[in-house]
Amino acid sequence: FSGLSEDEIDDLNHVWHRLSPWADSVEGLTMLKSKFIIAPQSNGNIALMVNMAKFGGLPWDAILGAEVVGHYKPQPQAYLNACAALGLRPDQVVMTAAHNGDLQAAARQGLRTAFVARPNEHGPSQTTDLSATADYTFVADTFVDLARQVGCS
Repeated sequence: FSGLSEDEIDDLNHVWHRLSPWADSVEGLTMLKSKFIIAPQSNGNIALMVNMAKFGGLPWDAILGAEVVGHYKPQPQAYLNACAALGLRPDQVVMTAAHNGDLQAAARQGLRTAFVARPNEHGPSQTTDLSATADYTFVADTFVDLARQVGCS
């Protein structure tokens, strides 16, 4: 970062806080929120998740993650503690992700699962997580598709 001021370096380091959501996210999550709790469980910190929600208009009800549950995904207790924080049993929760490993770890703890495809998440050369690789509860192309599958309109 030679030649950058401290403020410029700080701004660059916080670019993750200003990521635009996927085009379907706000609409699909809003549809889902009409019937369900929307609570992302990220290994990112709470400040990051709050800033992403504010910047992108994401309609989350709560933010879960390592700071709240005391564990990082894919540790089993991360999923179980997240369910407990919401007062729900694992079978009452649908872990939704574009990452097969995350969903498989959640399923091993008794959570239901939803794979939402994000074929360009890792850039144009992405080779993993292009499609569901297990028998998930739901498989969707977008959050709008998922919302429709579970009866939200």
